[in-house]
Amino acid sequence: MTKETTLIPVRLILIAVFLIPFFGGCSKAYYGAMEKVGIHKRDILVDRVEGARDAQSEAQEQFKSALEQFSTVIHIKNSNLKKAYEKLNAEYEDSEKAAKKVSERIDKVESVSDALFEEWEEELKLYKSADLRKSSKQKLQDTKTRYREMLASMHRAEKSMEPVLLSFRDNVLFLKHNLNAQAIGSLRSEFSTLKGKIDGLIQNMNEAIKTSNKFIADIKQ
Repeated sequence: MTKETTLIPVRLILIAVFLIPFFGGCSKAYYGAMEKVGIHKRDILVDRVEGARDAQSEAQEQFKSALEQFSTVIHIKNSNLKKAYEKLNAEYEDSEKAAKKVSERIDKVESVSDALFEEWEEELKLYKSADLRKSSKQKLQDTKTRYREMLASMHRAEKSMEPVLLSFRDNVLFLKHNLNAQAIGSLRSEFSTLKGKIDGLIQNMNEAIKTSNKFIADIKQ
């Protein structure tokens, strides 16, 4: 698991880490095991939202680094083009990994949220008090609304990574097969476009991180 929230004692975290390999991809069994050691779906959701938020923050830094390397390449001398290509390709591969991590973390958020909301809906039927049921139902609806806003923001940030990666890959491939001054000239003309896409990506990620922090603060109340 990623770093747990401060709501979860260290002892329980260690137990949870020990149990993870025994349940593999069986989410239902995994959540059941976690609950037996005091880690509930709500705790896991907070933890995974934090993980997705942190992955986006890391991706931001990686895309900034890639852009800086791209900027360096378009001002490099011809004699260093092969080395420049290798560095730029490494930045592209790291950016691709960072993007994949963001998507994986968002998938994990969606998985546990589906289980949490399904359980919450079922438990509404168990109330004998109409007032308590009504209060819990309203809290569920409010939580769902905030969650959907956060998830939509995450997906906007996720989708904005694809055009950046495609553009980046095109330029890396072009440089690979054209290690000459003409290639550098072509990359210079592409730089402003790529920068605009990365600026937009960072803006979307900042918004997603902001909504994630708000959701975490709200659900912890």
